[in-house]
Amino acid sequence: MDSSDAAADEGLGEDFPPVSRKAVEQLTKGLILHYLPDLQHSKLALQELTQNQLVLLETLEQEISKFKECNSILDINALFSEAKCYHNKLVNIRKEMLMLHEKTSKLKKRALKLQQKRQKEDLEREQQRDKELEREKQLTAKPAKRT
Repeated sequence: MDSSDAAADEGLGEDFPPVSRKAVEQLTKGLILHYLPDLQHSKLALQELTQNQLVLLETLEQEISKFKECNSILDINALFSEAKCYHNKLVNIRKEMLMLHEKTSKLKKRALKLQQKRQKEDLEREQQRDKELEREKQLTAKPAKRT
C-alpha cells in the first residue's frame, strides 16, 4: 500500500460512526437485491453468448470440412482430367497400332504376290530354256540309220 492510501484508510474510522451488524446485513441485502437481477441477467446473457459461440464454432468446423471436401473434389477432377488425357493417348496409340498392322499386312501381301510372280517368272524361264534345249536337240543333225 502507498503511504497516501494508508493515510486515507486511517481517517475512515474516525469520520464514520460505528455501524451495527444488523445495518451491515441490511445494507448487504439491499446491495445484493439491487445488483443481483442485473448480474443474473448478465450471467444469462453470457451463457447465451457462450452457447452461440459454440454453435458458431460448430458451424465453422462444418464449413471448413465442406471446403476440404471441395478441395478433394478439385483433386478428383484433376485426376479425372489426367485420366482422360492418358485415355486419349491410349486411343491414339491404338489407332496408330491398327494403322501399322494394316500397313504390314499390305506389305506382306505385296511381298507374297511379288514372290509368287518371281517364282512364276522363274518357272516360265525354266520352261522356256527347256523348250529351247529341246528345239536345239531336234535341230541338231541326227545320223541317219542304216538299213
